[in-house]
Amino acid sequence: MQKKSARIIALVGALIAWFAIIAQFYLMITNSVVSFPETILRFFSFFTIDTNIVVALCFTVIFFSGNSGIGRLFTKATTITAITIYITIVGIVYNVILRSTWQPEGLQKIVDELLHVIIPALFILFWLLFVPIEQLKWKNAFSWLIYPILYMSYAIIHGVITKFYPYPFVDINVLGYSKALLNAGGVLLVIFFLSLALIATGKLIKKFDNDGKKVVS
Repeated sequence: MQKKSARIIALVGALIAWFAIIAQFYLMITNSVVSFPETILRFFSFFTIDTNIVVALCFTVIFFSGNSGIGRLFTKATTITAITIYITIVGIVYNVILRSTWQPEGLQKIVDELLHVIIPALFILFWLLFVPIEQLKWKNAFSWLIYPILYMSYAIIHGVITKFYPYPFVDINVLGYSKALLNAGGVLLVIFFLSLALIATGKLIKKFDNDGKKVVS
C-alpha cells in the first residue's frame, strides 16, 4: 500500500513538474527579447528551473524504474533529502524575497505557483511520508552544499561575462561585488541550516514500520 501510494504521488508530481517546466520554457521563448541560444542559456540559468527539473526527474524515475540503477540513486534517503532542501529553498526565496518584485498574470501566474509553491509542497510531503529520514547523518549537510555552491558560482561568473543575473540579490551590476557575494553566502547559510534541520527531524521522528519505510531507501 505504501509503495503504491508513493508511485501515485510520484506520478502526480512528475506530471505537474514537467508541465510547469515546459510551460515556463514556452513562456520564455514567446516573450524573449534576446536570441534563441541566449534564451535557452538563460532558461537553464535559473536555480528554480534546474531544481524543478531534478524534482521532475526524481518523481519520474521513482514511478517508472525505482528498482533500476538510476532508480536506486534517486530513491536514496540522502538524494531525496538533498532535493527536498533545494526545492524548499526555491519556495522560500521566491515567496520571501521575489514574489513582491513582479505581478505575473494568466499562464505565467499558474506556472509560478506550480514551480514555487505546489511542487515544493508536494515534494516535501513525499519526503515526510516515504523517505527513511532516520538514516540521515550530520555529515550529509556538507555534501549537500556542493550543488548550490556550484550554482552560485556559475550565476555570478555568467553574470560578470554577460551582465545577466537570474536573481536580483546576486546582481553585481546593481549591488556591487560585496553585497552580491554576501547575499549569495547568506542563501548558502540558509541551505546549510535547513539541511541540519531536516537531519534533526529525521533523528526525532519515530521510526515508521518496515513496510512504510522500504518504499525508498
